[in-house]
Amino acid sequence: MRTKSIEQSMADASEPGRTLKRSLSTWDLMIMGVAVAVGAGIFSVGAKAAAHNAGPAVTVSFILAAITCAAAIMCYAEFATAIPVTGSAYVFTYATMGELLAWIIGWNLILELLMAASVIAKYWGVYLSDFLYAINLPLPAEVSVFGLTLYWGPLIVVAAFTVVLVLGTKLSARVNNVVTVIKIAIVLFVIVVGFFFVKAQNYTPFVPPSQPAPAAATWAEQPFLSFLSGSMPAMYGFGGIITGAALVFFAFIGFDVVATSAEEVKNPKKTLPRGIFAGLAVVTVLYVLVTLTVTGMVSYTDLAQAKDPSLATAFQLVGADWAVVVIALGSLIGLTTVIMVLLMGLARVSMAMSRDGLLPRTLSRTSEKRSTPARTQIICGAVVALLAGFTPIELLSEMINIGTLSAFVMVSIGILVLRRKQPDLKPAFRVPFGPVIPIVSALLCIYLMFNLATLTWIFFAIWLVAGLIIYFCYGQWNSRLGREQKADREKVADRT
Repeated sequence: MRTKSIEQSMADASEPGRTLKRSLSTWDLMIMGVAVAVGAGIFSVGAKAAAHNAGPAVTVSFILAAITCAAAIMCYAEFATAIPVTGSAYVFTYATMGELLAWIIGWNLILELLMAASVIAKYWGVYLSDFLYAINLPLPAEVSVFGLTLYWGPLIVVAAFTVVLVLGTKLSARVNNVVTVIKIAIVLFVIVVGFFFVKAQNYTPFVPPSQPAPAAATWAEQPFLSFLSGSMPAMYGFGGIITGAALVFFAFIGFDVVATSAEEVKNPKKTLPRGIFAGLAVVTVLYVLVTLTVTGMVSYTDLAQAKDPSLATAFQLVGADWAVVVIALGSLIGLTTVIMVLLMGLARVSMAMSRDGLLPRTLSRTSEKRSTPARTQIICGAVVALLAGFTPIELLSEMINIGTLSAFVMVSIGILVLRRKQPDLKPAFRVPFGPVIPIVSALLCIYLMFNLATLTWIFFAIWLVAGLIIYFCYGQWNSRLGREQKADREKVADRT
């Protein structure tokens, strides 16, 4: 239960050989948020939620999800301006609720970022193959090597961005900015073209009447809440809007990664809140516009009949097959920047934990020339490439969500603990309305966690047990804070 003071965290961030360079601006942070949140999902998640959950009212689902995310992001912003060092929720938990919970959250962040980077790298390879097929350059996404199935696309993209990240944060930010602007341009182009096919009658009824949702095939696929209560989930109506919000919330989960860059931001007290909230605003507008387009082009009932409804489905139904190529390109570029930001976040969380001794201290070393955790970045890139290139990692995609939400819960609760422990602390940004928003944020995130599949909770429990074994066998004994406190006790004992 030992906690690490804010002063200690700030001092550790200045340790020679383990420091990061402050080079990111408000614009860089905003683009980073857009880059990690706007991927291939922008062309599909809204269509799926409209088809199976909320109908045209999916736009309301997105707004509710954005409000929920904003509540959690406010807590991140308050923490990040009070403790502007790398590590995000791990560092915040260490300062408020102790080392064991901090380890669990850091372990969950590694789960989130490792799974997300691997799954998205895997999909990038698939989208690359689809795009090549669309332009008549057939090239399979997988090849056989010595009897093993190799997905070659992830190896290429992960290797490329690992090199860029090793070369420097500012360089990677510039690459990210250029690619993200291209991505936004493609999304806006698709939206503008799609609005020419919009028909007002497709928005009616805006909130379709409620009806029972099809039952999950097995208990493992059921939402955990339904499994516990035995209730049947519903689709459409008000309940469908809420369920849709739970689904589309995961379009916003990447914003916690932005907080991991706190130690690399110029003037973090002003830049962090501005960059994070500006990015959230841009992402919300883009998703709402895309859902207005897809539900206006075709009826939600037509989308529901498709096997895998997406924006491309809507264009095909109105006879604009050419748009599928543009959307395939947009999906490919969209996933590209997501991978880079996730790789950076994974290395930063690992670096923060190793700087505290909970992981091997050698992982926190930074290069003298570029002040990047090159060794850790290369290791993270290698692990992600191997998982994406050689395993069916996409089967564990929901693990991303539960790892993120657990971190959101702890950060929301942590704000209340921080204010009680240090009432005189005056961070540059403070969550308004006292304890109301942090409590609401924690409750909403817990609710969303219970809407994940039962099997996801089982895998999550296995991950936590593995993490606890590592902590009690290694982290507890090598904790830098623990060793310092032990040395202090021994000094006091010697004096007495």
